[in-house]
Amino acid sequence: MSGPNQRAEIVWKAPDGSAVSCKEKIEVLASNLKELEQIAGDALDDAILMGVDPHQVREVFSETMKRLATKFPATPK
Repeated sequence: MSGPNQRAEIVWKAPDGSAVSCKEKIEVLASNLKELEQIAGDALDDAILMGVDPHQVREVFSETMKRLATKFPATPK
């Protein structure tokens, strides 16, 4: 793999640290990540076209991701 938008395959982990091995789950996670990257990339492009500092946009995106909440109860680690 090469290029700025490609990465090594992610090993998704369960809360206990074990690797998620279900192929269907891994495919859903990869698809969700790709969709998230496309949406974030479009939003970054919009911000740049409007004259916003791309470093600030990335910081705001990062902080937003850190604050995301789930509608499901937390699972113990």
